[in-house]
Amino acid sequence: MISNKLPKMFYGGDYNPEQWDHETHLEDLRMFKLAGIDMATINVFSWALIQPDEVTYNFEYLDQLIDRLYENGVYICLATSTAAHPAWMAKNYPDVLRVDADGRKRKFGGRHNSCPNSPTYRKYSEIIADKLAERYKDHPAVLVWHISNEYGGDCYCENCEKAFRVYLKKRYKTIEQVNKAWNTNFWGHTFYDWDEIVLPSNLSEHWGHNSSSFQGISLDYSRFNSDSMLECYLLEYNAVKKHIPDSVVTTNLMGFFKQIDYFKWAKYMDIVSWDSYPGLATPISYTAMAHDLMRGLKDGQPFMLMEQTPSQQNWQPYNSLKRPGVMRLWSYQSVAHGADTVMFFQLRRSIGACEKYHGAVIEHAGHENTRVFREVAQLGKELQILGDTTLDARVQSKVAIVFDWDNWWAIEKSSGPTVALKYVEQIHKYYAAFFHRNIQVDIISVDSDISSYDLLLAPVLYMVKPGFAAKLEQFVAAGGTFLTTFFSGIVNEHDLVTTGGYPGELRNLLGIWVEEIDALLPEQKNSIVLKETWGALEGVYECGMLCDLLHSEGAEVIAEYGEDFYQGMPALTCNTFGQGQAWYVATDPENIFLEGLLAELAAEKNIKPLLETTQGVEVSARTKDGLTYLFVMNHNASPQSYDLGDSRVRELLSGKEYTGEISIEARGVHILERTM
Repeated sequence: MISNKLPKMFYGGDYNPEQWDHETHLEDLRMFKLAGIDMATINVFSWALIQPDEVTYNFEYLDQLIDRLYENGVYICLATSTAAHPAWMAKNYPDVLRVDADGRKRKFGGRHNSCPNSPTYRKYSEIIADKLAERYKDHPAVLVWHISNEYGGDCYCENCEKAFRVYLKKRYKTIEQVNKAWNTNFWGHTFYDWDEIVLPSNLSEHWGHNSSSFQGISLDYSRFNSDSMLECYLLEYNAVKKHIPDSVVTTNLMGFFKQIDYFKWAKYMDIVSWDSYPGLATPISYTAMAHDLMRGLKDGQPFMLMEQTPSQQNWQPYNSLKRPGVMRLWSYQSVAHGADTVMFFQLRRSIGACEKYHGAVIEHAGHENTRVFREVAQLGKELQILGDTTLDARVQSKVAIVFDWDNWWAIEKSSGPTVALKYVEQIHKYYAAFFHRNIQVDIISVDSDISSYDLLLAPVLYMVKPGFAAKLEQFVAAGGTFLTTFFSGIVNEHDLVTTGGYPGELRNLLGIWVEEIDALLPEQKNSIVLKETWGALEGVYECGMLCDLLHSEGAEVIAEYGEDFYQGMPALTCNTFGQGQAWYVATDPENIFLEGLLAELAAEKNIKPLLETTQGVEVSARTKDGLTYLFVMNHNASPQSYDLGDSRVRELLSGKEYTGEISIEARGVHILERTM
């Protein structure tokens, strides 16, 4: 568990009493007890209050706040406050201000407004983290340390440009290796001196958000930008660890957030935490996939749900309320996928600035007689009942999907073959096919151990990093089933094409050779024609976006294209390799085809659904000490039922025992305990 001082699921969230008077704070403490809140994240944006100038530090307010919360049964997730620098710092040291992609230097304002390569920012952020850790190292209330907040953004200032050159020297050693990696003979870009290299921005290589003349340069900038913020995080992380070696240190991530390589960051996080903000129309499968990514960042270790809204958000175009029961339902969905905390942003709603209409446990009404507060209090009571039952329980999956930030950056900075190709959308498409069948999936990196899985997918594996092709060959030869798709095996880690025919290093494993790639207009479609009935698949299915024109080099052709000049060419292949199989989906098929294909592949590996349920009833499981906790979650606005067969189980929230067919209420949750 995160801390044996609080041996239950942490329940609470971000608290900003500095925005309120003392009497309001005392009223908050009363209401926290009513809601069962036992954890508060504080000091997230208090840097300017703590440090009014270069040399003065005022901790008295924070001392009193921590003591008062602890005396009222609330533990602390203590943030270092460095997510927004003070105004005096921007005035006296303009190097802390970011420069945007068009070369414009920011002024003070906003939130993520600090250059990650500013010497001033790094100096003062490390100092304040050090002082906080030294001051509160022995305080019994502080259970988790929260570095900064939601790292993100980019900067193109002179400090970043200089730091980029240093980064490149460490990565490539010589200017000749840079030229080789970036293919700089193209368009006369050959560099002879490190100082000739400039950042890729709208003033140099970029035009707009996702277009670059030199993808290799842009890819290395994306890596550099992520690493620059990681260095800032590590300065504060190490400052805390210096005083408290056994502390739990984290920072809040944001799911599928493009700018930061979370797999790399997770190596330096004691526990992963993240902020979950799906919209009313976000597919429930996408939210589940994001939870599974967070769990996968540290090889299945449970994570912290650091933020979610109890009611509505403030930053989407249409900020709908969570319908009755949805907050509870989505909270348990996070637990089902690996969360060991349920926390909110925010505990009391602000009265001014851009978050005054962001939901909170305590609304502007200021009392407990609201729908939202009643729902929060109900959940608080249930989490008390659960206690430590599910803490540290693991999700056991036999299916994994490979996700890679370098691949994401490279695909979407590529000039061609189509603007319609979105990496995360493709990952979700394959994930959702398993989700809808209640088959659990791990989201893993190219560095993860894949030997424990039976079925491994890597949709749109455009970039093949050194050693990964051999790793896949070993997996399949040992009996695993591997599937990849169109636009895979195209480039190496520098975004340079692997010549000799696509899919490059995957060609031997897949037993195919791709000659051309056809990009279809949005209104254009082709068809996939099964050569014979295979499981639930038969006949003709629609496909589009990209179509690989390929030849078999030993792979069995399962389906062919039905139209255009490449009618009759393979659209789906399977290559026997050692004891296993390697599948290739040469185009973007309609969902019914994909669901049928993946259902058959799972069945062949004896991977079965956790439960058979109606649409909208999600099932996930966590396992601990010989027991399985089956989470059944009804995302429908009407009651549903499911069948346990002859199994007899105990439902943890009600204490009832069930067997056979069970009814579950609209937006209801069952947590079923059964012996493995």
